[in-house]
Amino acid sequence: MMTISSRVEVMNRLGRALADPTRSRILLSLLAEPGYPAQLARNLELSRTNVSNHLACLRGCGIVISEQEGRQTRYEISDPHIAAALLALVEVTLAVDENVPCMDSTCTVPGCCNPKEVS
Repeated sequence: MMTISSRVEVMNRLGRALADPTRSRILLSLLAEPGYPAQLARNLELSRTNVSNHLACLRGCGIVISEQEGRQTRYEISDPHIAAALLALVEVTLAVDENVPCMDSTCTVPGCCNPKEVS
């Protein structure tokens, strides 16, 4: 059973991972498909050392896993639940202007599309 303390640790690990824009870019890339450090560095216009350091952090947080493929190391999101949660976070619209309509036409969250209806 997860305690509040263990849940806080999980949230802190995720927060640490997402707190850096480079790690967020790497995660978004890995959500699309598994990747290799050199490929990620090239696609994201970063140094390979920088990408490797961030991948080590993400691996340490338990968000990505690595698998040796010959001389290369392939990285991917560690669990489908984490991938689903990250995708859900990406799709969330933060309402900072009540005059901006919700971007999700199928949204069923009470008060999202009409804040005045919130009880």
